[in-house]
Amino acid sequence: MPDLYLAPMAGITDQVFRRLCFEQGCDRATTEMVSAQGYLTAPPDRNAYRFLLARFPEEGPLAAQVFGSEPLFMARAAAKLTDLGLFSSIDINMGCPAQKVVGGQSGSALMKDPPLAAEIVRQVKRATPLPVTVKMRLGWDDAHKNAVDFAKALEAAGTDLLTVHGRTRAQQYAGKADWEMIAQVKQAVSIPVIANGDITDGQSALNALRVTGCDGLAIGRAALGNPWIFAEIKATLSGKPYTPPPFSQVIDTAMRQAREMAAWKGERSALLEMRKHFAWYTAGRRNSAQARTKVNLASSFDEVEALLRALDTPVPSPFYE
Repeated sequence: MPDLYLAPMAGITDQVFRRLCFEQGCDRATTEMVSAQGYLTAPPDRNAYRFLLARFPEEGPLAAQVFGSEPLFMARAAAKLTDLGLFSSIDINMGCPAQKVVGGQSGSALMKDPPLAAEIVRQVKRATPLPVTVKMRLGWDDAHKNAVDFAKALEAAGTDLLTVHGRTRAQQYAGKADWEMIAQVKQAVSIPVIANGDITDGQSALNALRVTGCDGLAIGRAALGNPWIFAEIKATLSGKPYTPPPFSQVIDTAMRQAREMAAWKGERSALLEMRKHFAWYTAGRRNSAQARTKVNLASSFDEVEALLRALDTPVPSPFYE
């Protein structure tokens, strides 16, 4: 059975959400991305990094993801993260398409500078005994799809594993992921390759593995409001039937996530952060748009739960009054 990874997503893949995914069959996960320079220069008690790097003891293998464009800073950050004793590997972000990241020549901007990307890997490898992995894309844009050569350069520099998102930076998250090009990367290197992009259910996971020949799959946006996707994929890959949870269980899980986040960060902060999660958990339900508007105005989780439970109440048919 290939490993299933929860792909890192800024503002989403914190310890509370990751634990839900591990419980449903996720094998490995990655922290939200951490700025190397910011982490090295921030005060020790800064909440942002304390929250970003927090993990529950019962989580499975967890990589710390770091981004930056200065090899020395990246190496020092990797060493500092290693010393925390919390992580199974160091993951270097060379795939994020956000302007605030690529504007600093980090993330997917590194795909335009393979020598610098390779030097970052070499420096990080020297700084940590942990495996060093890289998250990358197919290239900067359609005219510069250099994923195969880029992957070879990273392998030569010492990368232990690659996760390849099947889109260019220019595509962001639009269009169709190119699994065939991920397959070319897999064929070109001898290290493990994890496929990422358009893996939304059990059947698409099976198809992605058949096309790419990869060693595992990384699931990102499809897990939003649906940590059960890992159980679904594992069932499909095992040839077993899968039954989605009833909506009452979906609400139970959403409220568990909310209250665990409140215990961690306080209810006010948790209320704000959970708004997007509530929207994902209720997507597609009848009257969910109106409920989400009310949820965003709610002042307590008790109020939120009442609104969500109402969505699970059958609406009387006008034909049987």
